[in-house]
This record gives sequence, C-alpha cells and structure tokens, in this order.
Amino acid sequence: QVQLVESGGGLVQPGGSLRLSCEASGDIFIIGTMGWFRQAPGEQRELVATITSRSSTNYADSVKGRFTISRANAKNTVYLQMSSLKPEDTAVYYCNADIRRKGMLYSMEYWGKGTLVTVSS
Repeated sequence: QVQLVESGGGLVQPGGSLRLSCEASGDIFIIGTMGWFRQAPGEQRELVATITSRSSTNYADSVKGRFTISRANAKNTVYLQMSSLKPEDTAVYYCNADIRRKGMLYSMEYWGKGTLVTVSS
C-alpha cells in the first residue's frame, strides 16, 4: 500500500503565504516525479507544479514567480511554497507522485485526498 497525505491548507488573506506538504508512505521502492494539482469549484483539475527526482521543476504560467515546489527525498516529501496568494488560487490542492513499489517492475500514479486552500479577506 502507498499513501500520499497532504497538509498545510487553510484560510489566508490575499497577498499572504502558505506552505503545503505531502508525504508519501508505504512499501515504496522509488519515487519519480512529484507534483501538485488543484481544482477550484466547478472547474477541472489543473497542473500547478511538478518536480522530477533530479529536482527539475515545471510550473503553470498562473503561478510562476509566486509558487515554489521542492522535495526532500529522504523524507519522501514534496512541498509547495505559495506566496502573493490571490483569490483565484482558492482550490483543493492535490499531491501526485509516480511511485514504484517494492517488488514491482513498474511505477504507478498516486494521488492524495487533497487539502483546501482558501484565499479571502
């Protein structure tokens, strides 16, 4: 079994900052690319940022310069530092990871259950 558990969401005022964390646990052999996605009410889930196992990053245009993705491989954890938050950043944020389990020959994609970020005054 593999689990991804997000934390760090909450209510923040416009212009504020939040840091999301996502820890992977279970019978993990290796973790490849990790990422964050978000889904606002009535909208489709969209990519926010990804980071490869070698820490190469990719960002959605809407968050470039405001959000920073990072990872701690020893902790099987990915982070999303969000700054200069806007009301349009309000969404449920989901963690995503490509994980190869012990004894398996291939990787699978796993998702967390999400953490709500609300940007409002």
